Amino acid sequence: MSNSLKDIRRSSRRRNRSKKTAFKHDLYPRLVVFRSNSHIESQIIDDSKGVTILSQSSRDKDIKSKIKKSMSKTQISTVVGELLAKKAVKKKISQVVFDRNGYPYHGRVKALAESARENGLKI
Repeated sequence: MSNSLKDIRRSSRRRNRSKKTAFKHDLYPRLVVFRSNSHIESQIIDDSKGVTILSQSSRDKDIKSKIKKSMSKTQISTVVGELLAKKAVKKKISQVVFDRNGYPYHGRVKALAESARENGLKI
């Protein structure tokens, strides 16, 4: 039991440490990533107003046609980042602050961030 409490505390410390520089940033909205075992979700949030500006997920119906069953989860994250960046550019959002939500910056999280960068977002 104590090991699981240690893990929970460690993950909450890591999450909060990664949010220190990203939360309540006055100039730019925040790009938040949530990763589950099978899906990835991302949102662009305006913390000053407390609203979600836009979001993109691997569960969305508009992305289902672009995702093939043979694609890996990293490739799916790349597609999600690309579509999120295109939506953000249409809404005239050019720069965001990246909030990795405590996840290590590699794998699917890194693929989403780099794909968003390549498609017009400054992170």
